[in-house]
Amino acid sequence: MSTTTITVYGIPNCDSVKKARVWLTDHGVDHVFHDFKKQGIPPEAVDVWLQHVDWEVLVNRKGTTWRKLDPAQQASVVDKTSARALMLAHASVVKRPVVVKGQTVMVGVNPEAWANVVI
Repeated sequence: MSTTTITVYGIPNCDSVKKARVWLTDHGVDHVFHDFKKQGIPPEAVDVWLQHVDWEVLVNRKGTTWRKLDPAQQASVVDKTSARALMLAHASVVKRPVVVKGQTVMVGVNPEAWANVVI
């Protein structure tokens, strides 16, 4: 197995993040957990995500955080730059989990993709 660090970004009480962490642990995959709530989201991490994943995948428009945003703020998210600003201002708007290994970025619960990349 590769020695590249696997990082799971998310919120500890999120069911999707819990599923990811359990799956990785059950499959013997060492990983680091980065808690949005306690640690925030590093701008450089968002930049890497946006290089590899479309901003529309990263912004969770179905979640509570998005729904609580002012309609004008929602309407202002129209491209990578505005999505980046929103994610840095409101970490909970990021679709979770974001699983990163090297330059590979996977968003959401996707055991098949994880198996292809991390095992």
